[in-house]
Formats: sequence, C-alpha cells, structure tokens
Amino acid sequence: MVNLFQIDDLCDLANTYLPQQQVDEIRRAYEFGAIAHEGQVRRSGEPYIYHPLTVTYILAEMHMDYQTLIAALLHDVIEDTPTAKDKISQEFGQEVADIVDGVSKLTQMDFGTYAEAQAQNFRKMIMAMANDIRVILVKLADRLHNMRTMGSMPMEKRRLKARETLDIYVPIAQRLGMNSIRLELEDLGFASLYPMRYRILSEEIKKARGHRKEVVNKMKTSIKRRLRQDKLSGQLSGREKHLYSIYMKMRDKGLSFHEVYDVYAFRVIVESVDMCYRILGSVHNLYKPVPGKFKDYIAIPKSNGYQSLHTILFGPYGVPIEVQIRTREMNAVAEAGIAAHWLYKTEYTGSDSAHKRARDWLRGVLEMQKQAGNPEEFLEHVKVDLFPDEVYVFTPKGTIMVLPKNATVIDLAYAVHTDIGDSCVAARVDKQLSPLSMRLKTGQTVEIITAPGAKPNPAWLNYVVTGKARSHIRHFLKNLQSDEAKTLGKRMLNRQLEAYSESLETIDSKIIERALEEMNIPDLDHLLVDIGLGQRIGSLVAKHLLSHLPNANVNVVPMHKTDKIPLYIKGTEGMVVSFPKCCHPIPGDKILGYVSAGKGLVIHHHDCKNVGEYKDQPENWLDVEWEKDIEGEFSAGVRIEVINTRGALATIASTISDQGANIGNVEVKEQDNRYVVMNFIVIVEDRHHLAEILRRIRNIKHVTRVTRTK
Repeated sequence: MVNLFQIDDLCDLANTYLPQQQVDEIRRAYEFGAIAHEGQVRRSGEPYIYHPLTVTYILAEMHMDYQTLIAALLHDVIEDTPTAKDKISQEFGQEVADIVDGVSKLTQMDFGTYAEAQAQNFRKMIMAMANDIRVILVKLADRLHNMRTMGSMPMEKRRLKARETLDIYVPIAQRLGMNSIRLELEDLGFASLYPMRYRILSEEIKKARGHRKEVVNKMKTSIKRRLRQDKLSGQLSGREKHLYSIYMKMRDKGLSFHEVYDVYAFRVIVESVDMCYRILGSVHNLYKPVPGKFKDYIAIPKSNGYQSLHTILFGPYGVPIEVQIRTREMNAVAEAGIAAHWLYKTEYTGSDSAHKRARDWLRGVLEMQKQAGNPEEFLEHVKVDLFPDEVYVFTPKGTIMVLPKNATVIDLAYAVHTDIGDSCVAARVDKQLSPLSMRLKTGQTVEIITAPGAKPNPAWLNYVVTGKARSHIRHFLKNLQSDEAKTLGKRMLNRQLEAYSESLETIDSKIIERALEEMNIPDLDHLLVDIGLGQRIGSLVAKHLLSHLPNANVNVVPMHKTDKIPLYIKGTEGMVVSFPKCCHPIPGDKILGYVSAGKGLVIHHHDCKNVGEYKDQPENWLDVEWEKDIEGEFSAGVRIEVINTRGALATIASTISDQGANIGNVEVKEQDNRYVVMNFIVIVEDRHHLAEILRRIRNIKHVTRVTRTK
C-alpha cells in the first residue's frame, strides 16, 4: 500500500483552493480506490493505486474541481476491478460515475482488430466528453502519466502507445488549448517512437545551449533596455524550443538542426491588451520585423481560444528572433486551455472562452459521429478535423469562420450549416465568382450560393479536407436511394455513349446481356447503380459495350471468359488490362490508363516518356488506381553501373535471387574500359519489394550507381 504521505501531499495541494469538506471527500475516494485496487501492481512493480493518485495530482495542479479529482482517483476502478458504476454513483454521485464511465475502455466487447477497438473506445470517450468535458481532462492526465512511465513496457507496445498519443491525444490537447500537456505528450511520444532520433537531438541541444547562452543574454538585455526607455513594463523570458517541434520542422521542411535551432524565441507577459500592442511597437523599433511573419491572435483568436501577438524580427548576428506578447490571462489559457475555465472561472465564462469553443467543436464532432458508418470511419473523420493549421475567412455579414489549412468553399458551406453544404452550387470569393473546389486563404470574404434541389457531388470527396464535410457527403452517398443511383448511372453512361452516337436504347439487348455476363454483373440495373455510386468507371463501361457492336470502331476490346486475369486496377472488371514495356509500372506507382485498340486499357507510369506523345488524345486517358492487396508479379527495369570486375554479374544476379525475385532479362553494355552498364528486367511484387532489391544491390562492392528505369 502506498504510504499516506502521497495522499497527504495531494490533500495539501487541494487545500490551497478547495474547502475542507471537499478535500475530505477526496481522501475518502482515495481509500475507496485503494481497497478496490488492493493486490494489483503495475508492470513496474509499484502498487496500482500510485497511478490514479499521480493522475489526480496532475489535475489538482490545474486546480480542477473536487468531482474531477475524485473521478481521477477512481478512473480505473470500473475497468480493472469488479466495482460497478452503480456503486460509484451511490458513494460519490452520478456526475463522478459518469466521468469514470466515460474514461473507462470498452473491455466487455470483443473486437476483431486493435484499430477497431481503438476507434470504438475513442467514439465512446467523445460521446462522454459531450456530456461532460472533464472526461477528456482525466483521460489526458491518465495518458500523460502512462507516457511518463513507459520504460517498463515492451518496445512494440511502447511504439503503439506513442503513435496513438501523437495521432489522437496530442491533437485533442492542441484543439482544447492545453499547451503544457500537449508539449510534454509530444516529447514523450517522440522519445518512445524514435528513441535514437530523440537521443541524438537531445545531445545536440545540450551542446548548442552553451554556445547560445551569451547571445540570448545580449538579446534579452537589448529588449529590456528598449522597454525601459519607452517606459513599458512586462515580464520577459527566453523560450526553449521543444524537441518534437524541432524534429518536425527538420523533417517537414528539410532543414538542418542548426537552421531550426538558431531561431531565438522570447515571450513577454504583460498586464493589459493595450500594453501588448505598445510593446509590439517597441520591439519593432528595436529590430526590423520580417514581412508577412506577424500574427495577431488577440484580434482573431485561434479556434481553441489561444490569444497572443506573434512576430519575427531580424535580430543581431543575422539570426531571426521570435517574440510572443500576451497578457497573464492569455498565458493561462495558452498553457491550460479549457482547464483555465476552472482555474479562472470568473474571467473565462464569456462567448469566446476556450471552454465554449471546446463545446462548439464537440457539437460538430457529435454531428460527424451520427453520420459515420462505423467507429473507424468516425476516427478517420476526427483525425482529419484535428489539424492545427488554420485559415480565417469572413462571411458577408463579417462573421469570422475558422477552417483547417487548404479548406475549400465546400468545407466552409458545411461549417456554416449542413443544409447549405448539401445545396451549394458556387461561391463568390471577394465578390468574384469562384468554383466550389477553390482553396480558401486567410482574410477572404466568402458568400455561398445555393440552389433548391442541388445535391452533394461524389467528386467533392476528392478535395474537401474537414471531417464534417467528408462525413456528410459520404452519408448522403450511402443513403442515396437505389433508383436515384440508377437514374444517375444511366445518365452518366448515356453521356459517354453519345460521343459515338449511341445510347442504351439503341444497343441490342443481347449485346448488353453478353457484356454483362463478361463483367459478371447480374443485370443492367446493377450496372447502372454501380456507375451511379462511383464504383465503376462510366467511360470504360461504355467502350466495353460499344466494342461488341458490329464494325465497332472504339479503342477497347472485350474480355472473354478465357482471358480472365487477376484484377489489378480499380473498376476494370470485364476489361483487358495490359502493362507496357516502356515504363514497367508496378503496384504503388502513380499511374495513368490509356485506352488502346487491341490492347484494352494500357497502364503507364505517370512519368513515362510515352505519356507526352498522347497528350493530343485526352479522351483516351483515364486517371486510374491500383486495387488494394494485389498479389501478382510485375516487371521492373533496373539500370546498374558497376566497375568492370570478374564475377560482378554473378554477384548481382545472386543478390536479386536472394530477395525472392526472378530475372526476366539482362543486357550488358561496356561503357568504357573501366565501367559496365547492366540493364535488368526484374520480376517483383510491388515498390517495397523493388526498393529492398535496390538497397541490397547498392551495398555490393564495385557497384557505383543503381537506378530504376521508367
């Protein structure tokens, strides 16, 4: 049993802001939990009650109310002990029981996969959050302590939890404005997922910190002196960049460590909004601002309630200086997010509070949940919706709408209202008529144009970015009545047939029946529904039907029963599919389809040199995709430059064979007296298989260059 000093430590902290009666209830909850978990130990060997006690202490540091602290002490009781929700409700009230139940995982259900279990648990947690936002606060504190104590877990499970943390819990903490928890979760997740990269970066930061100290001190002195001269007051501090932030900038922007780390960051905390802008003017007079790098999140707060002024300056020594300026209250919200609702209850109850914004976001998430077909689809929508990069646009009435980066007019329409999204047909962006697919930019004014009877278009799914828009469009398509899909499919197919002066009505029914049999489709209605729902390519089906006509002059051939091959390309059931020798496309490559007389649909690599020759025949080109889980063998061209030594060809051939690949052909050309070029045709399964072969060949002595030929 954990000694009383730890529960006393928690009670001492709670006593600083809660009445004694509530602190006594917290102690009683601890004793209740300790009895329920008696005999249980964590993987590290310590008594299990230590975990909920630490989780509760994290929340007490945020000054959470006593019901949240009690729920945190009991958050694993339903999941890990025989104690039922009703018992908690009797002892500590329904609110506490609901929070505990919301945090508990779905342990009673049997899931097929880890992804399914993760998605279902996430859906339950979101539903519970909608009833009581404190559920996610307990869950984030729970995850934070678990990440702090990952050392005793096996590496595979550690990586799994780290990926889940970075994919789900970090974005939620970001969305709820809980910056301090987010940053710690990011660094802990990074350490578990990429331990080697984490260690190397940590060592580099320690080395660089000593060199920076003198520069930082000189800059701080300069800024403080200027503020004194302008008779302005503020608390100035240097701001250390976090490891994960440095790593992501290096990875995403292709920068070296020193290019990222040599940005010097400072924060100024002041007493009033007026002082924020006065200090901004002062630092802009001291160092010149970098054009386009000023952000005013005070006038237009982020969607999670974050407010601050951000500016980047040309500093001394030729290095950039990042300065953030905010009030004490803004700083509290920036660090604690929705937890500031409890920490500063009186100041944060207005319409723009982080707490209200979190509830607004949750309402949108719940709407998505109703539209999603299954938990995994719901989780996919929410992940999309959690991206932190934002765009701010205005409605014609001046309302500010916050959308993710790269959001389109359609995303905005659905953000305003589902009915507007469903019936939108165009938009005016800054008074100019614009297409629905237009990517919006901060500062634009957007007016949505709707039409009665208009409906979502399946093509919208290709460019919408918000989870809400995607879920509503998918929901509409799923619920499209069969007769509507059939009507749409018939219209789409006839439109393709019209190009050849034909229609379904003019083609003999026996010809249609024969084509349907080859495509393994029971009747014409099923075919039309498939086309209407986007499951088959209308143009391919049209050309397949036309190829059966007497004296057909259409660039496609029918596929007879004796010609059947595995289905490699989506939507090509009943079509001849062939792969050319010019570029040797393999699964995983970006591809295009060319409809060719006598060869059917010929699949070319997107970068194939022959693609350019057919640019004047766009009607014969199709955007196509590989089927999932393809099993087959594909030819790939490999060019190898090697120093002319005895046995080189045998060594390379043996290496290819060792990787489970066959050699279709080999051609050896002597480049000069020293170098030889070998051109292989290698039979592989996909891009990963080919990449492994190329990697092994590069490691062979005397091989100077290896490239794939397209």
